[in-house]
Amino acid sequence: MKIAVLGAGVIGVTTAWELVADGHEVVVLDRQPGPAMETSNANAGEISPGYASPWAGPGVPTKALHWLAMEHTPLILRPRPSLAMALFLARMLRNCTAARYVANKSRMSRVADYSRERLIALRAATGIEYDHRERGTLQLFREARQVEAADKDVAVLKARGTRFETLDVAGCIAAEPALANVREKFVGGLRLPDDETGDCKMFTERLAELARARGATFRHGVAISGLAQSGGRIEGVATSEGMVEADAYVVALAAHSPALLRPLGLDVPIYPVKGYSITAALRDPARAPESTVMDESHKVAITRLGDRIRVGGMAEISGFSTDLPPKRRATLEHVVSDLFPGGGDYAGATYWTGLRPMTPDGTPVIGRGRQANLYVNAGHGTLGWTMACGSARIVADLVSGRRPDVDVADLGWERYA
Repeated sequence: MKIAVLGAGVIGVTTAWELVADGHEVVVLDRQPGPAMETSNANAGEISPGYASPWAGPGVPTKALHWLAMEHTPLILRPRPSLAMALFLARMLRNCTAARYVANKSRMSRVADYSRERLIALRAATGIEYDHRERGTLQLFREARQVEAADKDVAVLKARGTRFETLDVAGCIAAEPALANVREKFVGGLRLPDDETGDCKMFTERLAELARARGATFRHGVAISGLAQSGGRIEGVATSEGMVEADAYVVALAAHSPALLRPLGLDVPIYPVKGYSITAALRDPARAPESTVMDESHKVAITRLGDRIRVGGMAEISGFSTDLPPKRRATLEHVVSDLFPGGGDYAGATYWTGLRPMTPDGTPVIGRGRQANLYVNAGHGTLGWTMACGSARIVADLVSGRRPDVDVADLGWERYA
């Protein structure tokens, strides 16, 4: 079959790769001049199935009030007269119960764990390089209450059979030696040794090259304006270069997916939640992280990517704004300078922002649309890099009429209907 994949971020490109590997004729359409130019461009670099958890959970509304009052806050709310924003926040609040948290986390973990398996298999099959490391993630606690609060996460990890280590100060330093320089700033940590790191943009660009070598076509600089339907099927994609026709269509447009799907009667509650990052040149490896360190107080991840340090985090609810306020950069510089002073050239770092496609329950929307030949792969939030390979394989199996290796009954848009 001929498949049109809409979007060339990490989700769209991994989907294209799996489809072309199945023998389909694949064309990828994207408005940007190359792959991974938006949300996948400069994320925190974590591949962390162990941290696949919904933002909505018990106690989060109270924590949010505390975060909003912090100088270097991990949460920014810029209210505006927007029904979409109001509905998204209301739906998130509805998911802040213990029962919904358990159900949502279970779905997310299922996709994330499967995705790790698929990434390992892809790497073994292709030899793809993307500044990846397999040295785990360290969640760093600055306060004793954070250690106590981690008990519920430890219980979930035990139930899932996920390897983990609860560490004191000495254990954290053993995992991340550069933290010896600031041992007075933290009290312990939780480490997931099986987590990985890597440059998502580099991965996406190189996988696109591999897909192209297998016959996939990438059409960049093409704006997508709508999907034409007739008789319960999609007939074509309206673009700035005319109508593109295919046998099946995969929507992987991140936070822009709802605008394309809504006219088709498919209202998926994906909302853009803004994140920020800085990327600094490595200055002193002995004072830099070995892998990823997550500062639990500020919700900021600090990741070693080859000869660079990536610092990413924050959640700003402000619609589709892509401005770069100096105050947000100051927060990222504060956190990395506090934990890894002298590790990188932070003053000379590049500064970036991207729109994470969030759903109220944290789970992406993966599956068939209302139309027989329409598929959706969007809404991965902060975990697009973590879930990409698994999500792609699921969609490729559905397109090819195969039963996926994991249960997908509760991953589709139907859970919102």
